[in-house]
Amino acid sequence: MTQPIPTLSLPTGEILPVLGQGTWTIADRRERRSAAIAALQAGLDAGMRLIDTAEMYGDGASEELIGEAIAGRRDAAFLVSKVYPHNAGRQSAVAACEASLRRLKTDRLDLYLLHWPGSIPLAETVAAFERLKADGKIRHWGVSNFDVDGLEALLAAGGTGVAANQVLYNCGRRGIEFDLMPWQAARGIPVMAYSPIEQGKLPRHPALAAIAARHPGATAAQVALAFTLRKGGVVAIPQMGNPAHVAENRPAADLVLTPADLAAIDAAFPPPTRRRPLDML
Repeated sequence: MTQPIPTLSLPTGEILPVLGQGTWTIADRRERRSAAIAALQAGLDAGMRLIDTAEMYGDGASEELIGEAIAGRRDAAFLVSKVYPHNAGRQSAVAACEASLRRLKTDRLDLYLLHWPGSIPLAETVAAFERLKADGKIRHWGVSNFDVDGLEALLAAGGTGVAANQVLYNCGRRGIEFDLMPWQAARGIPVMAYSPIEQGKLPRHPALAAIAARHPGATAAQVALAFTLRKGGVVAIPQMGNPAHVAENRPAADLVLTPADLAAIDAAFPPPTRRRPLDML
């Protein structure tokens, strides 16, 4: 029997699997819609119950597809969506959230994120999120694409309820290891790693292929995902466009990289030695 996916805790104590499902471009091609829905359902079956989306993805089409995929299984999923910065005002964030709920065909989001820092004061966004939480429309809230300075500004604006920060992170994008990851780890705020296989590019790297060859049955994509999860405190959300991707990615949560593997990754993708600007896609 397949063992459960390892987990981590939000600051609230809620338990999440460390491997979830991303949906950035999942609804962009109509001819792949049925495969995408099957992938999301297979992911739920495999224990990857965190499904991440945003109002930006396909201008709401991703949320609509997810709503179809989880019909009758809403309670099995942990739904994450994101609000545009220009929609993150005291009233506009509420309206944007309600629109996301309609597209997802649900009455609540499990986690609602500010997609990236914008011009609306953070205190106003925090107030909107807390109102949504009090009204039962969201259960937790957080941010995305925030660096350390952004998170410190968020706390100064009253955002002590932040539950997660979603950022670009993979073995080729390691800048957050220098300052952001330690900052969040010290405060128990998980990192949600988007594009953990760099939109399919990393599995083609020879160093990852060589490491995979040392682990029977492993693939380079699994090595890349295992790298993002190696230290704990990280949820990886690769996009899986069909059930075959789900079947390949799920074992990554159980793959343990050896010191020699990690040294090889360091040689191919050197870790940061100074603070860097936050990478974004």
